[in-house]
Amino acid sequence: MTLTLPPVRGTITSNRPLADLTWLRVGGPADWLFQPADADDLAAFLAALDPAVPVFPMGVGSNLIVRDGGLRGVVIRLGRGFNAIDVTGDTVTAGAAALDAHVARRAAQAGVDLTFLRTIPGAIGGAVRMNAGCYGGYVSDYFVSASVVTRAGESIALTAADLQFGYRETVLPQGWVITGATLRGPRAAPEALEARMQDQIARRDASQPTRDRSAGSTFRNPAGFSSTGQADDSHDLKAWKVIDEAGLRGARRGGAQMSPKHPNFLINTGDATAADLEGLGEDVRNKVFQNSGIKLEWEIMRIGEPVPE
Repeated sequence: MTLTLPPVRGTITSNRPLADLTWLRVGGPADWLFQPADADDLAAFLAALDPAVPVFPMGVGSNLIVRDGGLRGVVIRLGRGFNAIDVTGDTVTAGAAALDAHVARRAAQAGVDLTFLRTIPGAIGGAVRMNAGCYGGYVSDYFVSASVVTRAGESIALTAADLQFGYRETVLPQGWVITGATLRGPRAAPEALEARMQDQIARRDASQPTRDRSAGSTFRNPAGFSSTGQADDSHDLKAWKVIDEAGLRGARRGGAQMSPKHPNFLINTGDATAADLEGLGEDVRNKVFQNSGIKLEWEIMRIGEPVPE
């Protein structure tokens, strides 16, 4: 695809492999990777870019499979100009590239409870986009507003009503880029919040394959909500349970495997391709449906094109 790109203050790289930018370490190249210097640089770039060119905002690649043939168009990856975290009273404003765990820790130090973010992989932009949640809390429960640059290069603020939060989803037009968000949490003693986060980390490490290459939960829970982490948490209609009941814990395809430790985690054992990972996921979806009549829905985003056969 031949195109003259507008001048920028950030960096633009052509034919940029994306595998090293994703947690699963798979995927082909993007036609272009744009890393804007700041929100003004991003807005100017999008305003000048041919509207016909596809744009994909990419976070830290924690919830993503890039197919082996790569991605046509421009991938936008936010970096240091978008990772500031500011706490004022009970509100926390964070750039879209600020890691969820860092936001939780900074908030806790200031006595603001956003502890649900501590064990969610990824950054704030993706957390807002997917209404990330854990231990009974969701971004939508704490959300105040989000800063966004539209595909046309306009900088606007979005409310919860604009985003229409659902389970693991929002309504955000194609090519719009979240640049930051403001959340509000209840006040609590920093020591108590730190203790809660340490407990969450211990529970996560005991039940999830945190040392393996994964992208977090592979499928949405059919029940339509996340695990609460409480003693009375029901495991009926949890994705891991219906996968396990179909005999798919540890299932393999090429270098891809459903984790023996937590069967809703799709892992790269070392030499998986994107086709292995997505193919195994589709095998699991088909076999779970055959076993229980339940249609699992992907939580991991899959983008790009496969390698032509």
